[in-house]
Amino acid sequence: MAIYGIGTDIVQVSRIAAVLERTGGRFAEKVLGPDELRVFAARRRRSEARGIAFLATRFSAKEAFSKAIGLGMRWPMTWRALQTLNEASGQPYVLASGELAAWLAERRITARVTVSDERDYAVSFVVAEVPDDGAPAAVAARN
Repeated sequence: MAIYGIGTDIVQVSRIAAVLERTGGRFAEKVLGPDELRVFAARRRRSEARGIAFLATRFSAKEAFSKAIGLGMRWPMTWRALQTLNEASGQPYVLASGELAAWLAERRITARVTVSDERDYAVSFVVAEVPDDGAPAAVAARN
């Protein structure tokens, strides 16, 4: 595999909590995909802090992913089109849907993600990759 792009993001957890409170929960519905929303709701029921931390890491992962693929937050990269879920082992992975999934498949882009949070901050790092078929990554992926 060849690296297509990398992205990182850090977010202050209190900022996410403030936006969530100000929007009456609508922020989570705008940012999270359906599977992420279920996990968020379950974690938030157990602990408000755990729910907010989950939302912060997912927000951060989407920002990092958008940087890694070079689009920023514009079509086909939308908040709900990308979900960061976890394997049974706990390892996070990204799952794209709709037009974003098609855009990624057309370019043969896959991605690896890691997320972490502490009391004050959530951080994410994404490596976007393309098959290494002898062509420079930028040429192979962007044509």
